[in-house]
Amino acid sequence: MPHISITNGLPGISGLMAQRPDTAAPLNQLAETLLRSPLSLSRGERELIAAYTSELNETEFCSGSHSAFAAAQLDGGAELVKAVLHGLDEAPVTPRLRALLRIAGAVRGPVRALPPELVAEAREAGADDAQIHDTVLIAAAFCLYNRYVTCLDTELPTDPGYYEEGAERIVTRGYAPAAR
Repeated sequence: MPHISITNGLPGISGLMAQRPDTAAPLNQLAETLLRSPLSLSRGERELIAAYTSELNETEFCSGSHSAFAAAQLDGGAELVKAVLHGLDEAPVTPRLRALLRIAGAVRGPVRALPPELVAEAREAGADDAQIHDTVLIAAAFCLYNRYVTCLDTELPTDPGYYEEGAERIVTRGYAPAAR
């Protein structure tokens, strides 16, 4: 049961955002910038970083949402995402993406500089400064989003198709709030 009253009946961060449009606006803009604007990584790769960070943080709503958003934008779809979340070392991703996901995993741990060997691994696999930067920023932002959802103990969706419906909306429209 959520720790605050959420009167709109929406699960996870969706309910929090609808409840508080004043705080939703900058949080949605940050998500739009990090996950959809032109950056060094594809949209699908960025959503996968968000999903992976959320999975490591045990935030089921965010992991489920961003897994669906990544699957809708990556070759390999849901099977690829599932492989990453359940066994990064064996997942069929490029060495560059695997190294960047390892960086995301380090970001969600204790706050400290990245281990130099993770940065070296990413560079050796072809990652550039922008890709390393963007991975760190996405993972750090998702630690914030994950804490927001988890600490307030928001509810999970009851409709099994919720995440896929959200993926269609995010892929076509982005993170802007729905017109009222």
